[in-house]
Amino acid sequence: MSKFKKISIQVPVYNEERTIKEVLETVKRASLPLGLEKEAVVDDGSSDNTREELSKVPGIRVFSHDRNQGNGAAIKKGIRHATGDILLIQDAHLECNPEDYPVVLQPILDGFVEFVMGSRFLCETPRFFAKNGSPFFSHFIGNWIIIRLTNFLYGRHRTDYEGGYKAFTPSLARSIPVSANGFEFDNELICKSIKLGHRIAEVPIRCKPRLYAEGKKYAGATGW
Repeated sequence: MSKFKKISIQVPVYNEERTIKEVLETVKRASLPLGLEKEAVVDDGSSDNTREELSKVPGIRVFSHDRNQGNGAAIKKGIRHATGDILLIQDAHLECNPEDYPVVLQPILDGFVEFVMGSRFLCETPRFFAKNGSPFFSHFIGNWIIIRLTNFLYGRHRTDYEGGYKAFTPSLARSIPVSANGFEFDNELICKSIKLGHRIAEVPIRCKPRLYAEGKKYAGATGW
């Protein structure tokens, strides 16, 4: 029998009143490997009606900041309060597909690793400068530089460090001090995990980048 019973899906939220209810309902419907149950969410000091929208979604756990402290600060608060055996980071929109949860979780369930990164580039190669092509060419170049530099510094051959889905065990997350409170939280956690000798699996995930007009706030994680 698996020792893993519950997954804590951490959703760092900041001013996502238009999408958060749909996101959480989609998260709640998403399939999980047999025997796993879910819990969610973190609110990061939103100044719009996000908290009101959160109150309309039953069956979630909300931990609020009095003011916005950053994506990493929200994740760290979620890690402290999580009761699950596995933690998974879900952005507060649907650029990435929650139906990929089983793929992301499986290496941990198999006991192979304690950390899994989702890679957009194992699933699809973005196409630019074509009709209906991928947006954010400059973001892709930035990601390419981060990937090459991280691989060079740590002797790895990974394809994507900025993908929207990452899963890890609470014991790993709580044993690694991460000082970053912004979007660089993921990178610091990854680099320190590698340095400490933790094995990290990489799996393909589907991603459809949203545009700034649709609420995109930054040039990182899930944008190409």
